Amino acid sequence: MKKKTMKVRELFSRLFPERQIYHRSGGTVRYFTISPSQQAVLAAAVAAAVGWSLFATANLVFLPKQTSVTGSQYEIDKYERWVQELRARDALSRSQLVERTEAFQEATVNFERRHQTLEVLLTALKNGGELEAAALRGDDAPLLVNASIDEADRRQSRPSESSGTNAADVGLRGQIGDIQEEQQAFLNEVEEIAVERAEAARGVLRLTAVGANRIENTREMGGPLIEFASLARGEFDSPEEAAFAERVAQVAARMEEARYYQEVVDNLPLAGPVGVPWRVTSNYGLRVDPFNKRPGWHNGIDIGAYWNAPITATGPGIVSFSGTKSGYGRIVEIDHGHGFKSRYGHMKRLNVKKGESVAIGDVVGAMGSTGRSTGPHLHYEVWFNGKPYDPVDFLKAGKHVHEDQRQQ
Repeated sequence: MKKKTMKVRELFSRLFPERQIYHRSGGTVRYFTISPSQQAVLAAAVAAAVGWSLFATANLVFLPKQTSVTGSQYEIDKYERWVQELRARDALSRSQLVERTEAFQEATVNFERRHQTLEVLLTALKNGGELEAAALRGDDAPLLVNASIDEADRRQSRPSESSGTNAADVGLRGQIGDIQEEQQAFLNEVEEIAVERAEAARGVLRLTAVGANRIENTREMGGPLIEFASLARGEFDSPEEAAFAERVAQVAARMEEARYYQEVVDNLPLAGPVGVPWRVTSNYGLRVDPFNKRPGWHNGIDIGAYWNAPITATGPGIVSFSGTKSGYGRIVEIDHGHGFKSRYGHMKRLNVKKGESVAIGDVVGAMGSTGRSTGPHLHYEVWFNGKPYDPVDFLKAGKHVHEDQRQQ
């Protein structure tokens, strides 16, 4: 009995010796030991599976005819269910395709509208910030926004925006997200350019001692109308469209702000009032009057050159007066808009009439000594909202503006 047991154990050890499996990963070597008993259990499981397969095959081959018929009916039912599932999947795929096609078409229309709006903003930016209301009117979804400076004034640093898509967002949805990000980046860049232009114009106004705050308090209301009819009704196809319309309104307000201040600066009397070399002979402010030898206030500056020296417009505008005034002699007054006026006194000859439009550098008369004057010179004044300002500040600001223009 013991010999038989020994033989069985010896046979078992030969069939299922202890085995070790080595595994190397990342420079680390690991090994796993499979004991004889585990190998025996695994072998028994394999044998059972093989036996069951043989048994099932035998039953299938030697089944009676009725069982075969039942199996065939089962196969038919299975294939019918399979066909029905295929039809259901096909119907679902078709409906999803229709939905995606409609969504794609709708997204295409929305993007076309957005790009048309962005193209208008880009064109306006290239033209110096001038927005045309007619250019932003659309047939389908016009944007209705009164681009006012008041809205643009409340400016804060804008963080970089993201559509919030992740790696799983691919295909059409991912492409839409990319396009939206590009549109937002374009709007941010346009806004930054408009802000820089507005700040540059405000800097010029600060040099004149008038300042931008006084300009804002007296500015004319209005501005370009960026038409999105849906904004006026408060109706949008999606929250994204509403956000885009609001963002465009903010950028358009920035552009209107830049356009307004640039228009003011372009019409300011900043150039020299004499077309030949000249010198300041009397400054603005308190001085000794040349006639009564007493302290008096001088509302402008006196500029000397020679008889009949050309007197030129210091900025574009409309001639609001051309004639004779007490103390000034022959005088021309030019209205530059936005509350600014310039006066040229003591002239010998007047070349313009009331109501005429003049451009910067146009000759409006000749230097003389009419009125309350001691000799040939130009009495030059700059007024804003009925108050005189020192013309020297405007001349200094003009040098800054003209230097920038020459550099460009």
